[in-house]
Amino acid sequence: MADVTRRGFLKTVARTAAAAGFPTIVPSSVFGQMAPSERINVGAIGVGRISRGHDLPAIFKYDKARVIAVCDLDEDRAARGREFVIEAYGKKLGTSYEDSVKVYHDYHQLLDNKEIDAVVISTPDHQHAIVAAAAVRAGKDVYLQKPASLTIAEGRYLSDAVQASGRILQVGSQQRSWKQFHRACELVRNGRIGEVRHVEIGLPGDPAGGNATPMPVPKGFDYDAWLGSTPMVPYTVDRVMPQNGFDRPGWLRMEQFGAGMITGWGAHHVDTAHWGMNTEYTGPVEIWGSAEFPKSGLWDVHGKFLTHARYANGTTMAISGDFPNGIKWYGTKGWIFVTRDEMTTPTVGSGKTEKIEPLMASDPKILTSVIGPDEIHLETSAEHHANWLDCVRSRRQPLAPIEIGHRACSTCLLHHIAMKTGRALHWDPERERFRGDEEANAMLSRPQRSPYTFEEASWA
Repeated sequence: MADVTRRGFLKTVARTAAAAGFPTIVPSSVFGQMAPSERINVGAIGVGRISRGHDLPAIFKYDKARVIAVCDLDEDRAARGREFVIEAYGKKLGTSYEDSVKVYHDYHQLLDNKEIDAVVISTPDHQHAIVAAAAVRAGKDVYLQKPASLTIAEGRYLSDAVQASGRILQVGSQQRSWKQFHRACELVRNGRIGEVRHVEIGLPGDPAGGNATPMPVPKGFDYDAWLGSTPMVPYTVDRVMPQNGFDRPGWLRMEQFGAGMITGWGAHHVDTAHWGMNTEYTGPVEIWGSAEFPKSGLWDVHGKFLTHARYANGTTMAISGDFPNGIKWYGTKGWIFVTRDEMTTPTVGSGKTEKIEPLMASDPKILTSVIGPDEIHLETSAEHHANWLDCVRSRRQPLAPIEIGHRACSTCLLHHIAMKTGRALHWDPERERFRGDEEANAMLSRPQRSPYTFEEASWA
């Protein structure tokens, strides 16, 4: 798959869907009981911080969709999620939405609901691939929070499941729908900085700490199912999530449930870097680097780090928390840097921070360059969730399909494996295996705890 283009991949998806008997034009029945208005009935799986702060508010904006169900393993969060949906639609529609939202605590039961056409998955990282695979096998279209998977093996499993199902899956790589990221990648792809030779990616960091003292599992919280395929360990609030409120949860700092910022923010920035590099369907061929890991406390994801990669065409990549948060492509004729609107950086010696310009170049004229009609025009999207909903209707592939999301996530995980091994690793992007390194290959997957394995948690 190393040399597969986006066009070729989409043709493969189309052929797979046709072979499986899936229509290329969405039938009216996909809209269930709301067919006359062609609304898409959506279920929300996981209704915590990222769902309430990002995914649900985005879906609420569009009349083409209605959230009709919520699911969470925490009974209190599920109830509060239902209230959140009812309140939002009450304000939007000017009428009661009280009887329109079902509550589930088992996502399989939500997926069994034939009225639901699509799901938004906003669970912790370790549940992403397993829940998404079950969803597409149940005939649901999916918006999946990044990163795509906990391991490279899980990501490949999910991508294959999506292709076989013919469903629409959008990975939550929303930077693809932001103007400055699209503009930066289009300029890079059209050679405005010459041939790309090197890319730098800056990520934020995570602190060490966390209280490891075991605590009673809160009433109404299915902790066993929340751990899912990962090992059984004692409950403590710092391992899981706040019992009150929706602040940043401790699981983000636990390797049991993810790899830390290398996948947390890295999945966004590596995806953007790949978009500009035209390497969306492949990955590096060599990876090396080092990282510091906490020596005390509960939280154990990487701290300060610097990792490197080399791609088949010779382009190199470096990722570190010491670089400004964003992506910087260096070419033979200059450079382009892009970041999010709100990013700041410390001012040397002042103890203060200053705003980073979201789009910069070695020569300001690069940024005003006009992309000609015969040049590369990357697909545009005004908003990521809207792009997904449009694709649910049209059955076109979305801006961030699963194979692209998998390749971004797997690249991040390769950097993480390099951190853990501390040696240069040689990767075959087509076979998705390390060359001559079985110890590293053993890190491509993790044992899965029954009954939460892919085979048990998904429909065959």
